[in-house]
Amino acid sequence: MTSGLASVTDADGRAWPVRPAADAALTLGDDERECLREVALDLATRHADRPTGLHLDDGDLMVDIKLRMLRGGPERLVQALTEFRYRSNADGALLIRNLPIDDPLPLTPHGGNFDDDWQGLRVSSMVQLAVMNILGDIISYADEKAGRIIQDVVPMPGAEKRQENSGSCFLELHTEDGFHPQRPRFISLLGLRPDQERTALTLASGIGRSLAALDGGTRTVLSRPLFHIRLASSFVGDREDLYAGPVPVLSGSPTDPDLCVDFHAMVSEDPEGRRALASLQRALLTHLVGHVLESGDLLIVDNDKAVHGRTGFTAQYDGHDRWLRRTFAVPDLRRSTADRLPRSHVHRPIFRTDPDGLVTAGHPLRGPSVPE
Repeated sequence: MTSGLASVTDADGRAWPVRPAADAALTLGDDERECLREVALDLATRHADRPTGLHLDDGDLMVDIKLRMLRGGPERLVQALTEFRYRSNADGALLIRNLPIDDPLPLTPHGGNFDDDWQGLRVSSMVQLAVMNILGDIISYADEKAGRIIQDVVPMPGAEKRQENSGSCFLELHTEDGFHPQRPRFISLLGLRPDQERTALTLASGIGRSLAALDGGTRTVLSRPLFHIRLASSFVGDREDLYAGPVPVLSGSPTDPDLCVDFHAMVSEDPEGRRALASLQRALLTHLVGHVLESGDLLIVDNDKAVHGRTGFTAQYDGHDRWLRRTFAVPDLRRSTADRLPRSHVHRPIFRTDPDGLVTAGHPLRGPSVPE
C-alpha cells in the first residue's frame, strides 16, 4: 500500500484496518518483466491486423496467447498463477507487481472505453490476457461494456456516486456479477495509471480468513437460499427492481466454502438472513487487504473465495485520472456454449424485455417486493 491509508471507515463511522497487499506480492524481476514484454510484443505483432472494437474476441487468439505464455513466459509467474488457480489463498487475492505496460500511455478515456487503435495498448492487452489464460478461459458479457474482452475502469462525470466501476465513491465489498448464471471465477485489475492523489485503495477480503469468526448458526443461515441480489445497472439500465435469486451466500464445502455476496445490492426477507449478512460483513471488514494500483500492478481476485471493493477518490477528468483494465476468466468456457456465438468468448445478454414488456432471463428474477 503506497498511500499511507491504513483503515476504511464504514457507514457507522467505524474504522477497519487494511493490511498492505504489497507485503505478500509477487514482484517480477527486471529480466522477468522484459521476458513477458517480449512475449506480449510477439503476440501483438502476430495479430496486428485485428481491427479495433471487439477485436480480441476470438478463440484462435486465446489459444495462441496461452501456448506462447506457457512456452515463453516467466516460469516463476506461470507457477504462481497455476498455484493460485488450484489452491487460491486465505485472502482470495494475488498481487503481481512490475508487469510491463505501454509507454507512453494514452490519456485516460473520458467516455468509459478506450476506442483508439488497440495497438496503442498492445503490451498491456497481451500481458493481461496472457496472465488470465493461465488462470482459466477468458469470458465477457454482452450486457456490460458491449462485451469487450478487456474493459476499461475509469471514473465518469455524473457517475461519481454509482456503486459500479464508473464511480469514484467508496465501492462496497462485493462478489463480481454475483447475480449472473456464469459469473467469473477470476477477475484481474491491471493498473495503467493510479488516481492522482493515490488514495484509491483496491480492497479484497477472503472467506478463508473470515470463516472462523462466524458461529455455526450464522454459517447455517448463510448456506440457505435466503438472499436476492439486485442486477447492476450496467446489465439492466436504469431499472432498480430486478433481483436474482434466491441464492445462498456460502456454498460447497463447509470448511472451505465458496462465497457470493454484495453488501450494497443483496437483501433478505428473513430477519435471520439479515443478521447473518451483518455478521459476515463485520468478519470480512476485519480482514481487509488493500493496495493503490500503480502502473504495472495487477490484482487478481478469486471471485469464489473473496469480495473486493475500493476506497473513494477525487477524479479530475483531465486525461490523467485513475485507469484500470479489467478481464474475467471462468474455469470452463464450455459450460456457457449455448449462450455464446461459435468461437466467441462473449456471453449473450441474460435478460431482455419482450414486446409485452415482460422480462426474461437465464436466472430467476424478482421484482420490487424484495425489501431494502
